[in-house]
Parts: sequence; C-alpha cells; structure tokens
Amino acid sequence: MSTARPPEGARTAAREGEGSPVSSAGEVLLAGRGIRRVWGGLVALDDVSIEVRRGEVHALIGTNGAGKSTLVNILAGEVPPSAGRIELLGHDVGTWSQPRRARAGLARSYQRTTIFPGFSVLENCRLCAQAKHPRPWAIWSAASRCEVSLAAARLAATRVGLGMDLDRPAGLLSHGGRRQLEIGMCLATQPQVLLLDEPLAGMGAEETDRMLALIDELRPDHAILLVEHDMDAVFRIADRITVMIDGQVIASGLPDAIRSSPEVQTAYLGEQA
Repeated sequence: MSTARPPEGARTAAREGEGSPVSSAGEVLLAGRGIRRVWGGLVALDDVSIEVRRGEVHALIGTNGAGKSTLVNILAGEVPPSAGRIELLGHDVGTWSQPRRARAGLARSYQRTTIFPGFSVLENCRLCAQAKHPRPWAIWSAASRCEVSLAAARLAATRVGLGMDLDRPAGLLSHGGRRQLEIGMCLATQPQVLLLDEPLAGMGAEETDRMLALIDELRPDHAILLVEHDMDAVFRIADRITVMIDGQVIASGLPDAIRSSPEVQTAYLGEQA
C-alpha cells in the first residue's frame, strides 16, 4: 500500500453499507458541541467542541491527561457528558447507548488492542459483522454460517491487508497485524465514522507506514478522528488538528496553522514562541 495521499478531487463519498444514509464528502458526520465532563471536583473537559467530516482525518493531540480519551469515550457513548451536545449523522445522540451509536455507523478502536486472540482473523471480523446483522429469528441456523456476516468479515479483513490470514489465529499476528485486525473488526460493522485511539502505539517505522497507508485508504469513505502522540505521523496524515490542554481546546485548524501557532509551540510542541 502506498502512503501517498490521494488528490483532493479523488476524496469523494462512496456508497455505504446497506441501511446507511449516503452523505457527501466534507459533510460533518460527528460533532461534539460545548462538551463538559466533571468527575467529582475535577473538570476533565470544559466547553470542548469538535467536528469530524467525511473524507478527512481529524487528529486530536495533547499531553497526557489533556482529556483526549475522555472526549473519545463521550463521543462513542461509553461515558455520558455532564453538559453539551453530541451529533452523529445529523442526529442528537446524547441519550443513545454505545451499541446504538455503533449500529448507527460509529466504530472505535482502543489504546490497548481488543481482539479475541484464540479466534481466527475471519472469526474476529465475523463476530463484529454479526452485531451489524443480527438474526434473532434464525434459531435453527448457526450464526457462524451467516453468509452476509461472512462476506462482510472477509471484505473487512482483506481491506486491512489480512486477506491471506483469514484462518490464522489472531494471537499469532504481529503487533502491527493485531492493530490492523482491530480496524478490520471496526470495518466489519460498516461504519461511517471511525474513532482511532492511538493506533500507532508501539509500532516500528515499517508498521507505522503500513498503518498510515491504511488510514489514508479509508479516508474517502469515512470521517476519521485520530488520537495520536506521534507528531511526525500526525502531520503526515491529518487534514485538521485539534490541540487539547487541561481539558480545553487551545487550537484547532489546518496542520500548517497548528504547526506555526505560538501557543501550541509553547504548550505542546515544546518550542519557544
């Protein structure tokens, strides 16, 4: 896979999975508006707003404890906000559970790889596809034989570069392969929005290049929020960057503007303004 970014004109919306609404490139698919989260007396997030658009990689960066993971957990529906509004595909989803948001088209990966190591690559992806295509009425048919789920699982595994490893136990994959599989498990649910929490953690240069190429290939069809500490990778892949410090957004914009921001240089990039 090439790490070259496709030209602007090539970043157009593709047809989504069955039952998913079709939206145009550049449309805001996920937004958090005025989000606040308080844990006891600790203000973890204070009036945070962010928009994630189809066809773009929006990087979320900040020091440890800045509130990045809390924001992702709130957007995914795993943690409720203390205040603010969350919109997914134009719907106010503030009261929606995490499974409901997932069925509506949002998928996420985690800082720590979450796979089933004893299951094959195909079975890991099939279990996720099964969640998108439940068949509660098919009590006499094994879920593992559902052709719809199997087809979605094969497609997802192939798309992340694991098409030749379908029968391989997931636990035998390399670290990079496991991270690819986790994204494949997300793709098996046919999402429109991807929340990727530090997908490059622990990777070497070759694995990082492979993962960035994969994210680049996924860009035209999805809105991608990328949480990452590797600044070189962020500036290689991101269309927009939001910078957080102490639960607040201190800057948000195009990469060149973020790189040249005196406030960001002083507070995060460790440079003198």
